[in-house]
Amino acid sequence: MSDDQKPSAAEKHASGAPWRNFYGRIKGKHLKPSQERYLAEDLESLSPGPVGWDENPDRLPLDLDGLFGGQDVWLEVGFGGGEHLVHQAKSNPDVSIIGAEPYVNGVAMLLGKIRAAKTGNIAVHPGDARDLMDVLPPQSISRAFLLYPDPWPKARHHRRRFVTQEHLEPLARVLKPGAIFRVATDIPDYVRQTLEEVPQAGFEWLAEGPEDWRAPWGDWISTRYEQKALREGRAPHYLTFRRLG
Repeated sequence: MSDDQKPSAAEKHASGAPWRNFYGRIKGKHLKPSQERYLAEDLESLSPGPVGWDENPDRLPLDLDGLFGGQDVWLEVGFGGGEHLVHQAKSNPDVSIIGAEPYVNGVAMLLGKIRAAKTGNIAVHPGDARDLMDVLPPQSISRAFLLYPDPWPKARHHRRRFVTQEHLEPLARVLKPGAIFRVATDIPDYVRQTLEEVPQAGFEWLAEGPEDWRAPWGDWISTRYEQKALREGRAPHYLTFRRLG
């Protein structure tokens, strides 16, 4: 079935959930026994609350203050193996971070890193970030990260990228005015689309000169995706936006 033949986002499942086409991997190679154990023992306790339509059909907002004790809350969309998320959590113990990632292998990798780091300021949603943003309270997130997202290089697949209004509008809704949104990618055309789409959703690009997108952020930790890009000769771009309003 082609993209055009699939149900539109305006249509709904019998449960009331909107039809949301999901593209990408849910699970890869077999998990290690230790990773299976992390998923069985740790994942439930790290939940940010009822996110899924089956457990929260009325889409009631999550109680972030109750969960995190009133701390500022950050959001990482698609955390990969979790290197950056754990690094930020360790570096900012006065902040709580929610990570959203549908790829089970990446979730398992993150859980292992959380155990090793003994961090207590992380929550994990093992699924679509759009479902999570449904139930995040308006203007509740102080910072967001989108780091090396799936590039979907073919032109007919560009609608699948995160930097489309389908994703950016709900992200803008949950970000506080003045909140920072960081995007890292090594794909030039993804940079182009990001610079076109993100300002339309109510953000301003903060670059004043070339080093503002060529040099990594001061608190950056290079991820395995970035290392792969560098090995293959692709230049990373670091884009910083601020939520207007």
